[in-house]
Amino acid sequence: MSGRFSVAGVYSALEVAGSGLTAERGRMNLIAGNLANVHTTRDANGNPYRRLDPVFSAESLSPGAHDPVLREVQGVRLSEVRPDPNPGQRMYEPGHPDADPEGYVEYPNVNVVTEMVNLMTASRAYEAGVTSIESVKSMARAALRIGQ
Repeated sequence: MSGRFSVAGVYSALEVAGSGLTAERGRMNLIAGNLANVHTTRDANGNPYRRLDPVFSAESLSPGAHDPVLREVQGVRLSEVRPDPNPGQRMYEPGHPDADPEGYVEYPNVNVVTEMVNLMTASRAYEAGVTSIESVKSMARAALRIGQ
């Protein structure tokens, strides 16, 4: 953009920040699910819960736009959710209903500390997105006041 106020620029900045908020909200939901299932030794298929990881990708927010600048605007989206392939922790608990013949129970591969760090990171990224939206709104208001 050439130093002039652009309504399209404001909208595209809001779209980019909004896509980040949506992606981080999805990430936080996955983390919450991982934490909620930290002790789930049997899912619907009879297996221990597997930690879920988000996969993000860039996406064009305005692929059909006439303005070439807007066609290039990239946002982020939660494109895939992958189960973590790492094995769970085996603990010797012979009285547990899900114990194998040797008395071991496989617990989910969820590490509470790792999930809490991921949650803090996602929360901070979400806060940064909200701050950027507030900044764009403030700049747009200032530009409108100058034009009066």
